[in-house]
Amino acid sequence: MKVNSLALDATLATPIAPVLSLIEWLSGDESLALDDVGFVGEVAQRLERAGLPIHRLTLHLTTLHPELMGRTIAWAPGEPVEVHDRERSGWMLFSGSPITRAIRTRQVIVAGEHGRDGEQWQNIDVFSGRHLRQLIVAPLCNADGPVSVLGLGTRESKGFASTDMTYLKRLIPALRTACELRVLRQTELSLLDTYIGPMTAQRILAGRIRQGEVETIDAALMLCDLRGFTELSNELKPQKVFEVLNSYFDTVIPAIGKNGGEVLKFMGDAVLAFFPSQDADLCCRAALASSIEILQQIKIHQFGGVKLNAGIALHYGEVSYGNIGAGSRLDFTMIGPDVNLLSRIQTACTTLQTPLLMSTSFNEYAHADGVSVGAHLLKGFSEPVELIKLA
Repeated sequence: MKVNSLALDATLATPIAPVLSLIEWLSGDESLALDDVGFVGEVAQRLERAGLPIHRLTLHLTTLHPELMGRTIAWAPGEPVEVHDRERSGWMLFSGSPITRAIRTRQVIVAGEHGRDGEQWQNIDVFSGRHLRQLIVAPLCNADGPVSVLGLGTRESKGFASTDMTYLKRLIPALRTACELRVLRQTELSLLDTYIGPMTAQRILAGRIRQGEVETIDAALMLCDLRGFTELSNELKPQKVFEVLNSYFDTVIPAIGKNGGEVLKFMGDAVLAFFPSQDADLCCRAALASSIEILQQIKIHQFGGVKLNAGIALHYGEVSYGNIGAGSRLDFTMIGPDVNLLSRIQTACTTLQTPLLMSTSFNEYAHADGVSVGAHLLKGFSEPVELIKLA
């Protein structure tokens, strides 16, 4: 069957009741409240009830994400809905397919079983082995931003009827709007999580965005800083510095995240993280586990071909967490004497040539059984502070 752009005849008679019902549902609160799996499942079942011979429905949502190009949600009758997060390299799976052509041309495409001019779609994971005879690919074009795609496949030998296509023509604007809201919401969340962390993102989305809105929290605090990086960065080309730092952060950040911590700031080559919990023992143990893993990985790996050393400071205390800045330029941060102490403990890692130092309070909560390295005068503190290293 020849593949060509879809031209829909608006004069064709289409049952109006199922069209209006689905359009009304797409614009209502019920559809917005569903997750991607529930949303796609409901759309497919409503199209089935309207009489469309659908044997595969896919929704390809493109988004802004540092690691993912988008997400494919796929439905088939009697099967669980599938979700495939597409990494940027994995998006090549769609290269040369009607999906990429629909995105590029912003036109609805009807693809036959054997493709056009070598254009393939049967080999794509969500269509492979399903014996589909025809695929309708409809771009969901927003005013700007990435284009998402709806795919409808059928096993019917004659493909979709002209009335089915007219139904879809009337449906696409409402589906596009519903998907745009879904993509925007996901983009908002992913960008906030990426740049400021999930806990801080939740506070911003909850409306805590005014200057001076601050709350007090108890948390285990970690400051991980590279040693000798100033000298190293003066010797390396800027591109190499970024390569080394990104390789280093690829080791540090996952160790923090998997133990329930959140990175608050990147300060050059330093990482400030916190582990919030109502259980001081629990969060301190999590911070210590992250620190040990980071130091172990730094010891055995090279980063961009460069051997690195780091010092980690750990402390448990009370911090003021909230907005600071001026006017419309604000930043979420932590301040307070315990943050200052954490910074001074980290400095002591360098002067004492010790990769990890803890405050006495942290050592007690973490049950680390550390060894005292004595009491030291730290800048800004009038009394000597006892520091603990791992045994």
